[in-house]
Amino acid sequence: MLAAMMRDIRAARQRDPAAPTTLEVIICYPGVHAVWGHRLGHWLWNHRARLLARALSELTRILTGVDIHPGAVIGAGVFIDHATGVVIGETAEVGDDVTLYHGVTLGGSGIDCGKRHPTVGDHVTIGAGAKVLGPIKIGEGSRIGANAVVVKPVPPDSVVVGVPGQIIDHSQPGPGGPYDWRLPDLVGASLDSLLTRVAKLEALSDGQQTGRVIRPPEAGVWHGEDFSI
Repeated sequence: MLAAMMRDIRAARQRDPAAPTTLEVIICYPGVHAVWGHRLGHWLWNHRARLLARALSELTRILTGVDIHPGAVIGAGVFIDHATGVVIGETAEVGDDVTLYHGVTLGGSGIDCGKRHPTVGDHVTIGAGAKVLGPIKIGEGSRIGANAVVVKPVPPDSVVVGVPGQIIDHSQPGPGGPYDWRLPDLVGASLDSLLTRVAKLEALSDGQQTGRVIRPPEAGVWHGEDFSI
């Protein structure tokens, strides 16, 4: 357990741009405290001290704002950034070197017994407010965008964005390293493509335009005069 705790500290130092010291992580990081509390609670759960494990889980939730059921399996090097509002259900399994941001839920999608929570592969990052629901598998190396709602399995090395979550295969990290990603705006990109095609069709017409025209964005910026704001 001591080795796991040291790896948790290293994970926080590596993935937090604030570059905290080891002492700062030990004293001031509720996400790390939540993982440590869970590791002890999970040991108690597996040794049939389940009431004590649940009591420790509740105390950890009060102190850190993170609700992890003691039956959940948490891998090594898991980092919960900002911590507040994270919920991890009883049958959830989280792999090694996973990063969770505030507001993440690894929850169930029904009241059936048995496996009802997600399995998250190694090196997955789940953005703030994302909800991963049901006994689905999130493939290793994947990235779940902020506020996405994921209810179906995700292949390895994918990006998921939107509500419901839409899967994009073969995601690649940005120039900043393995935790620097560029999440696409699927609706915005589709609308941009549609408006561009409409503009080309209008250019081929006789030049007589009727009604209000919304032009495609330029360098990601929409034309403000096209909207009633």
